[in-house]
Amino acid sequence: MIGFKLKIAFYLFCYILIQTQVTQAFNANKPSPFVVIFIGDSLTEGYGLTKSVSYPLLLESKLKMEGYNVKIINAGISGATSQGALSQVKWYAKLKPHSIFLALGANDGLRGHSVVAMVNNLQSAIDYAKTQKIPISLIGMRMPPNYGNKYTTEFDGAFLMLAKKNQLDLYPFLLDQVATHPELNLADGIHPNEKGHQVMATQIYSFVKKTLIKQGIKREHKP
Repeated sequence: MIGFKLKIAFYLFCYILIQTQVTQAFNANKPSPFVVIFIGDSLTEGYGLTKSVSYPLLLESKLKMEGYNVKIINAGISGATSQGALSQVKWYAKLKPHSIFLALGANDGLRGHSVVAMVNNLQSAIDYAKTQKIPISLIGMRMPPNYGNKYTTEFDGAFLMLAKKNQLDLYPFLLDQVATHPELNLADGIHPNEKGHQVMATQIYSFVKKTLIKQGIKREHKP
């Protein structure tokens, strides 16, 4: 019960803080920003690093440099699994964002959770975003081969199946060009270091930019 109350208090604090940031951005003497939420786990949060060097905020900097008025909110939480996908989407939907990127599932896989359960959890979050008319996109994950061919195949295919079923944009593998590269990861070999997040941002940038343009973001000035 105490853990649950602490979790609620944490969410409330994050919501108030982010809402204040968004409100300040909207009230500034400039057009309202295109608000984007990245919901994920420690890989999105930037475990072991400051959030300013995490890939979502690096993406924000890249987009701004190209003339896009965008506010990207890093909603990554270490340890998060797909079980919390729906509650997180509901929480951040209160901000009325223009777009959500859902990057959950890595911890499900590392803990050997049911792929069917993961799919159902993510589908619930996708369904809710649709009811709120918030465009949502998927960022996939892959498991190392030591989890067995059957599990890794089912896990990898789950994201593609969800994307096809719901007609969503999908970036297949968040750690593309980063996983298995020791120089791009912390000593634990799991979490990207600062240079790793730079590579992640570079790899996913074209996908994010193309997706946001399709969803309505417009360049306000040329760099």
